[in-house]
Amino acid sequence: MAALSSATNAIEQGGGALPQFDASQWPGEMIYMTIIFAILVLLFTKVFVPRVGGAIAAREDRIAGDIGQARRLRDEAEAQSRTAAEELAQARSRSQRLALDARAAAAAEAARSRAAETARLGEIMAEAEARIAAARARAMAQVRSVAAEAAEAMVGRLTGAAPDAAEIERALAGVE
Repeated sequence: MAALSSATNAIEQGGGALPQFDASQWPGEMIYMTIIFAILVLLFTKVFVPRVGGAIAAREDRIAGDIGQARRLRDEAEAQSRTAAEELAQARSRSQRLALDARAAAAAEAARSRAAETARLGEIMAEAEARIAAARARAMAQVRSVAAEAAEAMVGRLTGAAPDAAEIERALAGVE
């Protein structure tokens, strides 16, 4: 009975109740809550937010670099195509000059020379076309891979999930 009366006295005096309901404990709890809140605000402003911002900025820089590289490769491919077209035009010009010179040299030699020149021009044209086709294929392969990487990075950035390689290939096939 003595224990029951001492517990009742403690409850009546506020000693046995929960501390968060005891109004005399509130100022100390408010100070601790303020300190913890200040520490959390400091951590967020000085540590967590700058790290996330740095990661976002780095990703944007990488995407911009990839796009710049794709543009540079496209420009190089166009320059190679123009150079190949100029070489083709020069080859045609040379072939026409050679054909005119062969005709002017001799009538009897003309038939044989014309056949030899035509064969040689065919080889030159085939080589030039092969070089053009190879340069174009290399350039298009590079542009396609860079476009696929850029598309994957953009879709990943926008959706937050890495796209399937087959989906990217289908999308690129639709662009061609």
